[in-house]
Amino acid sequence: MRNCNAFFLREGIFLIGNVMKILHTSDWHLGKRLMDRERLSEQAEVLDEIAAICDGRGVDLVLVAGDVFDTFLPPAEAEELFFRAVKKLAEGRAVVVVSGNHDDGVRLAASSPLAGKEGVYLFGGGVAPSAGSGRKVCAAEADERHIVIQNDRGERVYINALPYPTEARLKEEKTEESYADKTLRWIQAGDAAYDKSMPHILLSHLFVAGGKASESERDISLGGARAVPVGNLPAFGYNALGHLHREQSAGPNGRYSGSILQYSFDEANTEKYVLLLETKGCEIEVSEKIPLRSGKKLVRLEANGAEAGREALLHNPGCFIELTLHLTAPLTSAETQALRAANEGLVSLLTHVEGGERVETVSRSRLEPPELFDAFYRAQYGTEPAAELKEEFLSLLEETE
Repeated sequence: MRNCNAFFLREGIFLIGNVMKILHTSDWHLGKRLMDRERLSEQAEVLDEIAAICDGRGVDLVLVAGDVFDTFLPPAEAEELFFRAVKKLAEGRAVVVVSGNHDDGVRLAASSPLAGKEGVYLFGGGVAPSAGSGRKVCAAEADERHIVIQNDRGERVYINALPYPTEARLKEEKTEESYADKTLRWIQAGDAAYDKSMPHILLSHLFVAGGKASESERDISLGGARAVPVGNLPAFGYNALGHLHREQSAGPNGRYSGSILQYSFDEANTEKYVLLLETKGCEIEVSEKIPLRSGKKLVRLEANGAEAGREALLHNPGCFIELTLHLTAPLTSAETQALRAANEGLVSLLTHVEGGERVETVSRSRLEPPELFDAFYRAQYGTEPAAELKEEFLSLLEETE
């Protein structure tokens, strides 16, 4: 980064005062349900909280690192929430969004000509956002792979915008070139216009090798087929990543902000955050991890017997709960009804009868594709599927979507 700082010194710019505030968020998954429970109202609440954080911290730029929606064809209510939320976030600032593996990138970016006028710049469908002026923070230049955001103080940041990358999304034929090599080539292509005169950000939706996944992420990276080596990420600037739902580091200068809500019970005891970044000259650093307080918490409970389970449920109001019961006999209908009446947030009831197997009261219609494939294979062949077979199935499913 010495070249960048030399540029500022040559131009006589005082580096300490050259600060742009940037907020990094990802994995909104608008429209996602928990079992049979609707969560749009929680998602709206947390997006309002993020907008309030932006206002309170004087944020210039919001980065959304993919998985805006939970499915390629989200419900209309989820799309309406997205457009309302990004319009609010863009009041007095800019918003840059890349599509994730759950998003239809073409569908997401279709509104780019209109969204750009509101300060919202969408990457995902091969449509270049429009550069513009007349806003406090806007795009000074843009093409299909990058965008330069400038505020009214003249401060700029270069963003290498890479939506969730596959051959199909980037309109390339499959070749013998490895996915890791392709990803490196795609990242380098997004930096072709970078002249080192401003801070640099890679904004992308990637699974970086070594990252810790949650149950709520589709297992498209099984066996490492879609894993990106940390060495592929730019060694300078900041790498703003989405895809993994736990906030965590990815190499020396990369971070996952994590999802905005707890979306699976293995995240029950994890905080959710947005990350506040600050530029100083050409350097970018995380200045604050801001916890998100909106939305219901997910809780895992365990008890011996139905009555102890009911007591545990009564002590955890206002949460979504997965309850595991250890029993000496199967639950009666009356006991099951009493458990459900004790807490309306009970969404998953697992029972383990002494000498028997654990049974979960959840229908297959609520399972994610990897779980459905496992269940189907076990039912057909009485054994677990091979990792390679499951990986191929999920890869084909991704291409179909």
